[in-house]
Amino acid sequence: MKNKSLRTIVEGALMIALSLVLSYLKIPIGIAFGGFGGSVDLVMIPLIVFAVRAGCGWGLGAGFIFGTLKFLFAGGTAVNWQSMLLDYSVAYAFVGFAGLLRGRRGEMPLGALVGCVGRFLIHFLSGVTIYRIVDPTEIFGATTSSAAVFSLLYNGSYMLPNTILAVVLCALIAKPVHKLGERLDR
Repeated sequence: MKNKSLRTIVEGALMIALSLVLSYLKIPIGIAFGGFGGSVDLVMIPLIVFAVRAGCGWGLGAGFIFGTLKFLFAGGTAVNWQSMLLDYSVAYAFVGFAGLLRGRRGEMPLGALVGCVGRFLIHFLSGVTIYRIVDPTEIFGATTSSAAVFSLLYNGSYMLPNTILAVVLCALIAKPVHKLGERLDR
């Protein structure tokens, strides 16, 4: 395709759509939290692939659009508009920071790590600022009244498995994605 911007937009739209479909296939792990909480899924993989192929700016935009669509169409919950913005739109936008590794050795698995850490930081910030758990609350058999500790444990409980999964899968698909990208870029 001669128009690189158009090709990038189409590729981004396809990756956003794939991520949205994958958002319906998840393993909820919020049992320890009374039935609510995060899940393990593959939604970040297409976003990471796109960000690494297209760059950070495109990746941030695709993540933001996906996060907003996920909230609207895939059962998103929020306590207020700030929560919706941070926990969905901004958190998934930060997955786009995977694009910072574009063209570098180990770009896919390292990009996955960077994108996942970025998403975790936004979820952590949301937990500390919006949810502000200050009453003594039990989590994983321990009681805490620290918003930071609660947010770290709660968000870490689903982001750590998601990060490991994303890094491993991105390492496994890096070579085929690179070869496919070369063919598409011709």
